[in-house]
Amino acid sequence: LINIYAAISVSFQLIVHLFSQTYEMDDINLHYRFLNWRRRIREIREVRAVRYQERYKRMLKNGDTLSYQGNSDEVGCYVAPRPLSKGNCYFEVTIMDTGVRGTIAVGLVPQHYKLDHQPGWLPHSIAYHADDGKLYNGNPVGQQFGPKCNRGDRIGCGIYADTSDAGLVTVFFTKNGKEVGSVVVPVAPDGLFPAIGMHSLGEEVRLDLQAEWGSEEEDSVMMVDSHEDEWARLYDVRVSGTLLEYVGKGKSIMDVGLAQARQPLTTRSHYFEVEIVDPGEKCYIALGLARRDYPKNRHPGWSRGSVAYHADDGKIFHGSGVGDQFGPRCFEGDIMGCGIMFPRDYVLDYEGKNITANQGRVENLLYLNDEDEEEGDDPEQEHEGRKVMVFFTRNGKIIGRREVVVPAGGFYPTIGMLSSGEKVKVDLHPLSG
Repeated sequence: LINIYAAISVSFQLIVHLFSQTYEMDDINLHYRFLNWRRRIREIREVRAVRYQERYKRMLKNGDTLSYQGNSDEVGCYVAPRPLSKGNCYFEVTIMDTGVRGTIAVGLVPQHYKLDHQPGWLPHSIAYHADDGKLYNGNPVGQQFGPKCNRGDRIGCGIYADTSDAGLVTVFFTKNGKEVGSVVVPVAPDGLFPAIGMHSLGEEVRLDLQAEWGSEEEDSVMMVDSHEDEWARLYDVRVSGTLLEYVGKGKSIMDVGLAQARQPLTTRSHYFEVEIVDPGEKCYIALGLARRDYPKNRHPGWSRGSVAYHADDGKIFHGSGVGDQFGPRCFEGDIMGCGIMFPRDYVLDYEGKNITANQGRVENLLYLNDEDEEEGDDPEQEHEGRKVMVFFTRNGKIIGRREVVVPAGGFYPTIGMLSSGEKVKVDLHPLSG
């Protein structure tokens, strides 16, 4: 009996020993599985980080701003880190500077697109080019597609995700929120990635990969377009309904933003107003009248054929870079007005006619040499014409008048801005009585 008990005791101790060893082995195996799992997760994260990494060449990226850094002989290209998808199907680029040639392209490319080619030049890529308004669809030869684009314009690109079928998707492009056109293209296995190309010195854009566009915007787009038609010339100024916003650099007197109406003042429409919504950094806002071919990089009043009231110093400028003290300074919320007191017998040869500025050609806003030599011109050297009384108002009250000679073709409402952040609301046809 004693021997039996001894044998049972030994067997029990052996079982306990074996069980503890098995438990320790399972614990060790579990530990190694956990370490291996952590390593695999780290490797996957590293792969994803490499996969979703933005790529660019011959470009400087500062926040959401991209600027060309090549020598104008080589293309610079940027490719976004993630492709467009159903949840993020649109992006926009605002042209901050057209540089020497304005060769800016906006479109979609495969993930590993060659960065020394403009988007749209190589297969499986598509892009809208600002300098010629052409669409490049996997070919270095483009097809006429839409209008050319200048500084201040917004170029958008997106996909209609609900049209994706059998490896095809509809890609559309916009200019200033209005659709230009669309085309069906094949989708690369990894998707279509937002891309921007540049090819000349001075080119600079602002990128918005989270921009939205859709049916909710269409009503406001219609309103913007209807008001944009009222302007014949817009340089470094963006139109949004009745709002004008300065989008230039604002670093020198050559960076003037100019907006000139399509129609001159007449005896039937002789007055207009501007409300200062945002004075910006310096409130370098000018309101006045100018001839139709007034130089784009000159504040109203600085060159011949113009007269203007300047908000920052309250001076009037009449064909000269030196102003005369005229009225009070203007600030946020103030309404500045300008009009002409036409004599009763005054008849203009352009009244009732649809006078428009030249359209359809792109001007380089930085390097085109316009009429800078006019800085010292004498206002008395204007074209022969009849004199009228131009008046200015502030918050509904006349602050002063100036007799001026009407240039050939008439006086056009003209607004100038010159510092970052400036915004004004314009009414070209107020009830002036």
